[in-house]
Amino acid sequence: MSVLFDNSLVNFIDRLICEIDTGLRIVFAAPHAERALPPERPPRADEAVMTPMSVNSRREAARLMRVNHTGEVCAQALYQGQALVARTSGTQRLLQHAAREERDHLAWCAARLDGLGGTTSRLNALFYLGSYSLGVASGLLGDKWSMGFLVETERQVEAHLGDHLGRWPHADPGGRAVLEAMQADEVRHGQAGLDHGAAVLPPPIRGAMRVFSRVMTATSYWV
Repeated sequence: MSVLFDNSLVNFIDRLICEIDTGLRIVFAAPHAERALPPERPPRADEAVMTPMSVNSRREAARLMRVNHTGEVCAQALYQGQALVARTSGTQRLLQHAAREERDHLAWCAARLDGLGGTTSRLNALFYLGSYSLGVASGLLGDKWSMGFLVETERQVEAHLGDHLGRWPHADPGGRAVLEAMQADEVRHGQAGLDHGAAVLPPPIRGAMRVFSRVMTATSYWV
């Protein structure tokens, strides 16, 4: 009995150390993508020749990309927390696959943010902790609710990216290509969650998630 207890404690400590290490890497280390940066779409014949970005356009694009970068930090945290307490190996694999693709998004956002001369949010560590806690809490409710949180998260992110695409400077096709590739991935992640038996979240929970998203968006835009 004591041996089993000791082994369980050691395994828990090992997993805890790995989770802390992952969190520190996501928030503080330079991210690396498995997939290459999305290529820019060549301009159509009916489109005007691109002009260099103005100072104001570059500043706006950098702020929007900082918001997207923080959103990817939150996505990483959410899926890490959910995967930690997933009930089945199938759910855990789905979450880990989504997290790997979100890690690509994180690296893409970081690369474009650097190209725009911007900086990441100073509040990323705080948002990571909040999102990780939400991931663990939703995962403990059961896999169908965990998938419900994934689906709702991806729906909100898809809409958020659509808003940014509508505001994105036309003089930055590289940034637009990143956002379009991210949006396509989010749609697939949400569908995967539905296919895996996601429960429909009650309206108050969906509303609370939207409030958290607005707080993250508003603060990371400036800080």
